[in-house]
Amino acid sequence: MRLDDQEESSNVEDRRSGGGGIGRKGIGVGTIVLALVAMYFGVDPAVVLNVGQGLQQTEVTEAQPIPKDDPMAVFVAKVLGSTEETWGTVFQQSGHQYPAPKLVLFTGQTSTACGAGQAAMGPFYCPADQKVYIDLSFYQEMKNRFHAPGDFAQAYVIAHEVGHHIQNLMGTSEQVQRARQSARNEAEANQYSVRLELQADCYAGVWANHADGENRILEAGDVEEAMTAAAAIGDDALQKQAQGYAVPDSFTHGTSEQRMRWFNQGLSTGDIQQCDTFKIASI
Repeated sequence: MRLDDQEESSNVEDRRSGGGGIGRKGIGVGTIVLALVAMYFGVDPAVVLNVGQGLQQTEVTEAQPIPKDDPMAVFVAKVLGSTEETWGTVFQQSGHQYPAPKLVLFTGQTSTACGAGQAAMGPFYCPADQKVYIDLSFYQEMKNRFHAPGDFAQAYVIAHEVGHHIQNLMGTSEQVQRARQSARNEAEANQYSVRLELQADCYAGVWANHADGENRILEAGDVEEAMTAAAAIGDDALQKQAQGYAVPDSFTHGTSEQRMRWFNQGLSTGDIQQCDTFKIASI
């Protein structure tokens, strides 16, 4: 993946030096929300909920600038900068300005407007403060646990979370939340979540299409890296890894095949209009 000429985003908050703002109190709604996010990575939500019983959000200390001798932090800042260029152009073409999200680097745990954030959850997006959160140790987890190494696989993870930011800006996330609340059963509610996640995968593909068209960022093997990552975090793959079998009615993010297919849909078309996972009968 070629990012040598890519400018770093100025929207990165580095809290790794200790500014997490975690205190003590009972479990909150935000912790429950993030526990659901934990299922994305095959993490038992109970782990998050148990930890969350002793955590609360408090004031966050001032973030530090990214060290220039920290290649992974610089990489993240450049990927975020690339997403800002892509979505800035897409929004401008429709006559709107793109309000970019912040990206927070943290270690172990940190406070968010959605509750206590934990490294065990993997990367996540909090719509309440419009921030993407990531503990960079997750990238080692991708390599060792999910067997999905590579810089473009790492970039795909960030682009997916930025995809959730796009959904938040467009009102899609709120619509899905209402639909889930009125669903007849849990399986139906989960299907709305699956469609939301697959759309975020498609948006990640749209970013890759535009970024490569503008700056030629893709190198041989990059797309395969992203596909490997998408396959590794499919619900069926995660459930089989964790318990030996899959339960389709409990899926919240889509199968490996679906995640790869919708990422490729965005990558091949570069068209956000081709990412509507809600208007088709079968995903």
